[in-house]
Amino acid sequence: MKQRIYIADDEANIRFIISSFLKNEGYEVFDFENGDLLLEAFMKQPCDMVILDLMMSGSDGLTICMKLRERHNVPIIIVSARDSELDRITGITMGSDDYLVKPFSPVELVARVKALFRRIHLDQKPLCKELLTYGDLTMNIAQRSATIKNQTLELTPTEFALLSYLLQHSDKAVSRSELLKNVWNFDFEADTRATDDLMKRLRKKLSTSEVLIESVWGFGFKLNKRSIHEDPQ
Repeated sequence: MKQRIYIADDEANIRFIISSFLKNEGYEVFDFENGDLLLEAFMKQPCDMVILDLMMSGSDGLTICMKLRERHNVPIIIVSARDSELDRITGITMGSDDYLVKPFSPVELVARVKALFRRIHLDQKPLCKELLTYGDLTMNIAQRSATIKNQTLELTPTEFALLSYLLQHSDKAVSRSELLKNVWNFDFEADTRATDDLMKRLRKKLSTSEVLIESVWGFGFKLNKRSIHEDPQ
């Protein structure tokens, strides 16, 4: 069965170009002129990925992203002409899995779509353990589920892939470039701020856990555990 992608953008030519390239790669694509129509369609029949423009008539892309996140962990890519650091961080913080600045190459978008789908199928890697545990955090790779003290931890596909990668390598510090290569699956140069933005979101979700994601200055990140008397930040 073909993987289904929903696109929302108020520019018809952009919808046509994106749809054409993705259809040529074998995806089933439906496009909408605004986010409200996409959300309505999603509520009737969820898709496998969403590509959202930020600035559209009706509800903007961030609002649609948040509404989708309230209901589903569907992977979301935001495309926008707004390229400030604040815009990028806001997009990632609100729940998107990737952020692509207009104008962009359709080839790069296709590469990011493929990378995101590969990330979702992380559990198919033969060398990956099915059950990962660190402190009070447990991740079931086959079921794509995570718990803290037996309480469900809701994670997006990107968050799940990144956190499980850290757990698999909990004995060492992991560099930003390693995460981009092995989690994002980017073979081209990517913005390393994406890892920092996502870490902020993960740290917030881990605030009730004894598990810490520590920054290793100038390098990357490492898992650690809070002391018994340390309050979550």
